Amino acid sequence: MIKSYFGILLLFWFASMIELNSAENDIYKKIDLFGEVLEKINKEYVDEINQSESMDSAIDGLLQSLDPYSSYMPPEIFSEMQTETSGEFGGLGIEVGMEAGVVKVISPIDDTPASRAGIKSGDYIVKINADQVQGKSLSEAVDLMRGPVGSSIELTIRRRGEKKALTFNIVREIIEIQSVKADLIDKNIGYIRLTSFNENSSDQIKKRIKDLEKNKSVKAYILDLRNNPGGLLSQAINISDFFLNNGEIVSTKSRKVSENRKWFAKKGDLTDGKTLIVLINYGSASASEIVAGALKDHKRAILLGENSYGKGSVQSIIPLKNNGAIRLTVAKYYLPSGKSISEVGVSPDIEIVEENEDFRIKTKTDNQLNYAIKLING
Repeated sequence: MIKSYFGILLLFWFASMIELNSAENDIYKKIDLFGEVLEKINKEYVDEINQSESMDSAIDGLLQSLDPYSSYMPPEIFSEMQTETSGEFGGLGIEVGMEAGVVKVISPIDDTPASRAGIKSGDYIVKINADQVQGKSLSEAVDLMRGPVGSSIELTIRRRGEKKALTFNIVREIIEIQSVKADLIDKNIGYIRLTSFNENSSDQIKKRIKDLEKNKSVKAYILDLRNNPGGLLSQAINISDFFLNNGEIVSTKSRKVSENRKWFAKKGDLTDGKTLIVLINYGSASASEIVAGALKDHKRAILLGENSYGKGSVQSIIPLKNNGAIRLTVAKYYLPSGKSISEVGVSPDIEIVEENEDFRIKTKTDNQLNYAIKLING
């Protein structure tokens, strides 16, 4: 009986080893095939190719086949990205991703060339100067949009609801990210505008709230997350915590069960439970959706505006030996209710759409902010 049992185990082990070896052999065959294809292209293609660029494109293509947010960053792009997250970088001032082979605008950043030119969340960039975007990798498209400060660039845009392509001429600038702005509206509403979640955002918001709380006439707050493409998960957790006394903020689930995590609020609402309205739109993505979703699930805030973007995944920047890096999706995040917002987004409690083409955040044309103010003051 023991021998029979041992024989069965041995058979299963042998079968699994054959399966593993077969899988490994298949991978090695694919690698050999890739080398053969590259060699044929190098010898037979009508034009001479840059093999280094071809390899970069192949790596980027592999990552983009996983999801729209995973990508390869060559050394020069990775270096510029590090400058961007520290608060200052050169360019147009837009957060972009790939969709259906073209560059999609996730969000324009406030007070940047792209924002002032009228670029909107959800726009598709189909042409950069004379170069068609179709068929290019995200890193290649981003590289085309970069250039010397003061130089101009022409973007051809496809926009939902517009029959013809739109053309924008934009002058590149050094982009200085001021992620937090605060103001007192009507002498009794604390208005906080958050444009990104960088390493200093939660400290800045905490300071602004404390400053506003010194004014005894403040009875409510408006947290404006419109056109905020996201950023650091840690900052989203901290900022959510400022308005909550307890409860789950967000959880992440990975392929590795041991890395699944949950984050909870600590006691202490910095605003003492004052009325809170959170403004969102299609440009509110990722970390913005964590904050908006957590505050909505705990019934701590009223969400007003339009449905958010629907980016419910967590990316890690993994450095490589060549001083480049890969941006890789490593987990998905879930709201306190257990819902994932991937491809769905967070829906507002009160839907107010932008009224006209002249719409600009925090101006007379901002009908969403105006509605929020009226809601508070009655």
